[in-house]
Amino acid sequence: MSGGDLRIGVLGCADIAARRTIPAVRAAGLHLAAVASRTGEKARAFGERFAVEAVTGYERLLERDDVDAVYIPLPIALHERWATAALEAGKHVLVEKAATATGAAARRLTALAADRGLLLMENFTFLRHAQHAEVRRLVAEGAIGRPRLFTGEFGFPLADRSAIRHHPELGGGSLLDAGCYPVRAAQLFLGDDISVLGSTLGMDPEAGVDVAGTALLADADGLAAQCSFGFAHAYRNTYALWGESGRISLSWAFTPPAGTRPVLRIERQDHVEERTLAADDQWANALRHFAGLTARPAGHAREHERIVRQAALLEAVAARAHTTG
Repeated sequence: MSGGDLRIGVLGCADIAARRTIPAVRAAGLHLAAVASRTGEKARAFGERFAVEAVTGYERLLERDDVDAVYIPLPIALHERWATAALEAGKHVLVEKAATATGAAARRLTALAADRGLLLMENFTFLRHAQHAEVRRLVAEGAIGRPRLFTGEFGFPLADRSAIRHHPELGGGSLLDAGCYPVRAAQLFLGDDISVLGSTLGMDPEAGVDVAGTALLADADGLAAQCSFGFAHAYRNTYALWGESGRISLSWAFTPPAGTRPVLRIERQDHVEERTLAADDQWANALRHFAGLTARPAGHAREHERIVRQAALLEAVAARAHTTG
């Protein structure tokens, strides 16, 4: 089976699936086989909205022979359970970030996927946007000299305490939900040999989750990363690299819509330049990448390693944090 023949089922009728993933499945030319919800009413509503077969119960979808892979947009605390069930049912898995709540869960899931010869991939769609390749190209060409500091910020106001993000039992909190983005982006430039030097987490005592934080990371060569995130902030969605002779930044780093032309800014002592880049559909690109990898078993291990490393870094951020609130 080639990647283009992949038949995808969706476990859960989450908003992110409706707004982003299901349209991207079709934009990528892949086949949406079925959607599942715990309740028949919600499944039917999704099925009618997207003209796809609806299934009541996640188990029933996993039993289907016409589903080769599943996408899991459930709350983080449910990822391990349903990813395990999907892998045991012989399905490839694309799971929303953060893929797991703990490093141990990441290791268990990736070991199971490897044992079954299946792909488990964390759905960081921003990695598939062309703007990041352009930043890396410019840095490699010396546009800012030797990089000395990466800074990444992703935060947004979130006042609704009924939201999943405010429920610790569902894997809520800003580190796993928003902090995962700049931490993952830092690895584009710091590489695999990266460690957490320290962090802070601001807690909401009523909800029992972190709503703000900053982490300091570094690689073995001294390139540092400052990653800030939260739910108690004005909206910010950016990263920058500060080098010995300049600075390069993206104004909409993590979630640009498919039709948006992002702006890249280069600053030097006597020069400021803004480049408007081409629009790119990171969601459709991510789905194509996932589908292609399902047909290339040699590429699975790299994705599994990335999941484990990312989970370990987020766990270290939490473990080293000075907490307030």
